[in-house]
Amino acid sequence: MIPKIKLALEHIEKIAKIKPIKIISHFDTDGITSAAIFSRMMQRWGIPFSLQIVKNLEPDFINTLPESHVLIFLDLASGSLDHLARKKTEIIIFDHHEIMQEIPSNVYMVNPLKEKAESISSAAICYLTAKTQSHHNLDLANLAIIGMVGDAMEKNLGKIYTEILKDAETLVKRGLLLYPATRPIDRMLEYSSNPFIPGVTGSYKGVIELLRDANIERMGERYKSLSELSDEEMSSLITAIMLRGVPQKSMEELIGNIYLVKFFNKLEDARELSALINSCSRMDNPSIALGFCLGNKSYREEADKGYIVYKQHLIAALKYVNEMEKIQGKKYTIINAKDNIKDTIIGTVASIISNSPVYEQGTIIIALAYNEDKIKVSARLAGKEGRNVREVLAKVVMPLGGEVGGHPNAAGCLIEKKQEEAFIQELKRELDIELIKIVEQKP
Repeated sequence: MIPKIKLALEHIEKIAKIKPIKIISHFDTDGITSAAIFSRMMQRWGIPFSLQIVKNLEPDFINTLPESHVLIFLDLASGSLDHLARKKTEIIIFDHHEIMQEIPSNVYMVNPLKEKAESISSAAICYLTAKTQSHHNLDLANLAIIGMVGDAMEKNLGKIYTEILKDAETLVKRGLLLYPATRPIDRMLEYSSNPFIPGVTGSYKGVIELLRDANIERMGERYKSLSELSDEEMSSLITAIMLRGVPQKSMEELIGNIYLVKFFNKLEDARELSALINSCSRMDNPSIALGFCLGNKSYREEADKGYIVYKQHLIAALKYVNEMEKIQGKKYTIINAKDNIKDTIIGTVASIISNSPVYEQGTIIIALAYNEDKIKVSARLAGKEGRNVREVLAKVVMPLGGEVGGHPNAAGCLIEKKQEEAFIQELKRELDIELIKIVEQKP
């Protein structure tokens, strides 16, 4: 993939002398960290540019993009190639999502899927680009790690991520994936909701009893953080939590690598930073997230405040989903939240639900939320095995004139609000027909 990146850099350097450059990036954690890495590289390179953060790429928005500029897309656009083919300007895409159409002649793409390379996030692609452009950009590696965690790509690390972890001087510790791993463990456990620990979550008395049973004592005036626990203490803590009624399967999914990156001159939990960045964008403040990633301390304070509001919205949304009437069939659940949940957090809600023990592996969760005159649709797969949810959405949406983006286990799209009923009916038909096919194939 490096040869493709080198050609992209040569192309950018050449055309920047002829046309101004406009960068468009996605508004999630991976997109924001991609934008921070790329914009810092461009700034140091001395190439002027403008930057815009967007929720998604709609045809109407693409039509408004200036053809007097070179257009660079980060963490999106692989699913919008047919529309980009109509733009009379050069386009460069740095993305990791599935390529759904033929790549047009005016588009140059850097995508690991196209090169059959290791699966990495867009932030990692942008970091490799920045590192290739200049070794002065090695300090941006920590942003690539945050983007990796934000896109849940940290479980199967290959050669590329191993090198980025070294560049970032990231500390990796095996343990419970509760965050922030740098906060005193008593406070972290008291506010833990994933997993919910009976008798502990929301009860400081219960927390103290749990820590006593795990033989974890105060270290001076405070308790250790997760990142400070010894292997023996971590093992005792996991056992004590399981004895409180948390299923072993849920616990197994919550054990993995904790990534501690240097940010604002101190070690911080990459998951917590990812959640902070994501919350800013989900609450319609991507500029705060970007400023925070670029090292502005005042934006960090704003991000912390916004994170509290975001969690309140998320808790209210999950409560609503729990109580609402859903459309359910064999191996699928459709959640039509209408205007009761913000469109910017409906994907997060779908992800949380798909990871809950309520749904068996292979269940498809599809959640809908209004976005002005459109509907945001987010699809997730419970577990690791099952149908390709991007293909499911594509079969339903593309005949309606829409486009789908994402991955086999997490995808999304936008549809017109007037198509709501037709979409749901066609979606049910597609899911039910596939079930019949599966049954017919059994001996």
